[in-house]
Amino acid sequence: MTNAHDVGGRPGRALLLLPVQAALVAVLGLLVTGPLAAHPPLPAEDGVNRALVVHRTPSATWLTDWLSLAADTQTVIGLTLLCVLGLLLVPRVPLWWEAGFLAVSVAAQSAVFLLVTIVVERARPDVPHLDGAPPTSSFPSGHVGASVALYGGLAVLAARHLRGLWRNLVVGLLLLVPLAVAFSRLYRGMHHPSDVVAGILNGACTLLLVGSALLSNARKDETAPEPAVLGARRAVVVRHPHACGDETAARVRAVLRRHGYTEQRWTDTTPEDPSGALAAHVTGRETGPAGPAGSVGSTNPVDPVDTASPVSPVDPVDPVDPVDPVDPSDSVVPTGPVEPLDLVVVCGGDGTVRACADVVAGTGIPLAIVPCGTGNLLARNLDLPTEPVAALRESLSGRAVGLDVGRIRGDGLAPTRFAVMAGAGFDAAMVRDASPRLKERLGWAAYVLSAARHLRDPRMRLSIRLDGGAPLERRARMVVIGNVGALQGGLPLLPEARPDNGRLEVVLLDPRGVTGWLAAAGYLASRVPGGRAPQASGTRERTAAHGALEYFGAERVDLRFARPQPRELDGDVLPAGTRLTAEVEPGALRVYLPAPARIGAPAASGKSERETKDGKDAEEHGHRDARTAAR
Repeated sequence: MTNAHDVGGRPGRALLLLPVQAALVAVLGLLVTGPLAAHPPLPAEDGVNRALVVHRTPSATWLTDWLSLAADTQTVIGLTLLCVLGLLLVPRVPLWWEAGFLAVSVAAQSAVFLLVTIVVERARPDVPHLDGAPPTSSFPSGHVGASVALYGGLAVLAARHLRGLWRNLVVGLLLLVPLAVAFSRLYRGMHHPSDVVAGILNGACTLLLVGSALLSNARKDETAPEPAVLGARRAVVVRHPHACGDETAARVRAVLRRHGYTEQRWTDTTPEDPSGALAAHVTGRETGPAGPAGSVGSTNPVDPVDTASPVSPVDPVDPVDPVDPVDPSDSVVPTGPVEPLDLVVVCGGDGTVRACADVVAGTGIPLAIVPCGTGNLLARNLDLPTEPVAALRESLSGRAVGLDVGRIRGDGLAPTRFAVMAGAGFDAAMVRDASPRLKERLGWAAYVLSAARHLRDPRMRLSIRLDGGAPLERRARMVVIGNVGALQGGLPLLPEARPDNGRLEVVLLDPRGVTGWLAAAGYLASRVPGGRAPQASGTRERTAAHGALEYFGAERVDLRFARPQPRELDGDVLPAGTRLTAEVEPGALRVYLPAPARIGAPAASGKSERETKDGKDAEEHGHRDARTAAR
């Protein structure tokens, strides 16, 4: 058994390396001011400072004045205190380890800087100084080291807690600050180039050592045993064995126990049943092999109208031999009456979530998502954390919300539900031809490479009927029906789509030549959060990007293709066909979301306790919650 001393041993040793860091920086300073001073490139440093003096301008001087102010001692101490207080007071659960990481990083960097300046004496550049020269040595730059520790530390925390485009934008801006401060110190004649390089190294090494010591403890807290909550609750965990490894599974088990789910049943997905025999756990009856859609509708009969010979689609992840769950005794599939479930947890990608949603939609049993797949589009659209266990932990601390699902059928397909998107044409061919090996190595970027192969595919002829209206004849390269709207990176393919508004959104993509593709890409990029606001919801038909994009909204969508087209459902490849019909089921799926709901996700509402088992009552509750969330 691992005791507290063992857990904290390794992180403690990381902090003990800080004196070693100080010694190494001091040795570097003595070399720079001694034996290496006459060796290139050090003799050329004064030329850099003099050249910057010659090119000083009033605007650049004003800008560097603010940059130096952003990294001086008083500013860094004040901002650090504010950020630490924010990490402790603003979140629902205080982020103790993250706050400690930021405070210790700034303090440790400053301590190393002061120790080094006692040993190393270096005069400042022999140029006019724009700041008062403090009595400390010019080596290393204290402003630069402090900015790396503070703004670099905030970038580390932003990378841990933000997602999508905002994560890249915030992290990038924060990392630019220390570089800008380094330039300002050279421009203002306060440091040699080697001084600012040493400051960057000092701050970066401090972040590395303190982060390995304290942020690793933040992760250990997720699996730390705690007393069980009174009143044991029952959960079934559906696990994709390839996407969710044993370590993640162990952490999921611990989080569930901490939230009172002491009775857990684990089941692995298979290529034949991507829901992991979930229906047997829900109903107590064994089910047969998957239906024509690869158990995208495992409990549903084939559409009696569409009787084309069924073909199972490709599983979203390479078929692998199932691995044993963490506790094999928990993986028994019931064959008789079962106790009511309090929760279904899905550890996998969009294909696994879709298969499980098809089973539990309308039952009132809430779902919790542990995003472990390639795309995880539903989790991203609901603005869940990208780290799997963090997503589960935050969701279970929130409430169950009623969300819409789409129900789809077609020739050769069993009626089934989807939670993200269904499509035909270009996107389906892209999903179909993505290399499994590249998906494993590159993630969703493998789809980009596959898409490049289909840019010149011929357009398809189709008709689209909305809510039983007159058919509209169109040509397009792809058609997508969406319950949610954003792709990877927050790219809003369907800007008006929301999983709680009681309708589906449709987009036809038909770019003409290079200019058409550029127009479509530019239009979608402008709708990324932070760009122009999308058109008001409620518009039924509209075109954009000079006709390259055409949008529709409806509760029922009927598609007919002149020739069989590749089709996909939440990232799963379906057999090619000529028909697709999609209808919305408002509020049919209850999903746990953090409370308060994150920006871009439906507002948390509804009941978090066990829901009624009657399917009709559950749909009514979910519909009411979804409408409330939409308002």
